[in-house]
Amino acid sequence: MEPVRMCVGCRTRDSRSALMRVVAVDSRLVIDEAASAPGRGAWVHPSRTCAELAIQRRAFVRALRVSGALDTQTLEEWLSAMEIK
Repeated sequence: MEPVRMCVGCRTRDSRSALMRVVAVDSRLVIDEAASAPGRGAWVHPSRTCAELAIQRRAFVRALRVSGALDTQTLEEWLSAMEIK
């Protein structure tokens, strides 16, 4: 049985392998491709829709328990690169 996580964007449950882990490093959102970085992580579907919902609802700030705004540029660049492929 595979672990199940909740997407912070669409708030649906899915298998861990279907989601990507995002962590906060110096107030920047960074994709944790190995899903092994230390600290709290937020899980989101690798789609622009879920990522934009999470950013709009400030779900990353709540899930990662950080104060203030997070820089989402790295996440947005990664999503744009994935859409090209």
